Amino acid sequence: MKQVEVTILGQGYVLGCPDGGEELLRAAVALVDREMSAIRDAGRIRARERIAVLAALNLAYQLAQASRQAPPSPAPQEPAPGQPDPVSPATGTAASCGHDEPDLKALIARLDAALQRDGHLL
Repeated sequence: MKQVEVTILGQGYVLGCPDGGEELLRAAVALVDREMSAIRDAGRIRARERIAVLAALNLAYQLAQASRQAPPSPAPQEPAPGQPDPVSPATGTAASCGHDEPDLKALIARLDAALQRDGHLL
């Protein structure tokens, strides 16, 4: 595993990255940084934690929308013996690790409830 230094919203992080995954990780970091910067630049929210949660929710929502609009994919094929699970280009995750939309909605509801109680972050 390789260590990669990145910057998100002006803060440095050292992240573990599988060999050969640096380009994909840097693209993900750039996406998260853009989303968080847009929320911060809108000016209503200043707390870094709140910005991070809202950015995560926005990205998760966009991902859910994209997967809903994507044409149905063919049935997943079993990998050859000794080969890793195939990776979905839409999500970047292994095909065997799919998430159901109700799980996403439940997670969003739990985050909304937690953030409503945590008013001191505003």
